[in-house]
Amino acid sequence: MLENLAKTIKKIATISVAKDRIEVLNPLVDYIQEKVNNKEEIRLNFICTHNSRRSHLSQIWAQTMAFHFGIQKVFCYSGGTEATAMFPKVAETLTNQGFQIQKLSREPNPVYAVKYADNQHPVVCFSKAYFDEFNPKNHFGAIMTCNNADEGCPMVFGAEARFPIKYDDPKAFDDRDLMDEKYAERSFQIASEMYYVLSQIKF
Repeated sequence: MLENLAKTIKKIATISVAKDRIEVLNPLVDYIQEKVNNKEEIRLNFICTHNSRRSHLSQIWAQTMAFHFGIQKVFCYSGGTEATAMFPKVAETLTNQGFQIQKLSREPNPVYAVKYADNQHPVVCFSKAYFDEFNPKNHFGAIMTCNNADEGCPMVFGAEARFPIKYDDPKAFDDRDLMDEKYAERSFQIASEMYYVLSQIKF
């Protein structure tokens, strides 16, 4: 794990997850545990409306926590009901929390490489629809990270399980005094919940 990121994870480990959120998260724990027990690959697709904020944060933290806890064959993806772009504040927030991020392209929907460890493949992030060719076609768990995607997407084609794990959108604080604080807060919340999920897995 990258040194500064490891320090962040030590802080995350001290964050308590509320009981009502544990009840929301436990079905995902059970899904991953069953995959581990059956020695199957674990594909998780985090879905939000625009694939710009919460779904990317969830994808990156889930992949990071799987590595942190030594869980093999975990492949995390993200997508939206439509494609826009990963919001730049997401990359800035994650950089401040210890990730190394390279912006690989300059088009309106840029590609980012997000690195969490020296010798691991970076997480490749760009905005895309959940059914994009880049994402798995079947045998994956769909994690719905916002109300609009959950309600507007009654069926996620190819998903073998679906988990409504929703987060408030930090977009509400864009261009306001609390913007930095609220993006960091949402990232820490997602990180602490992905820490909880992956910490429960026995192998």
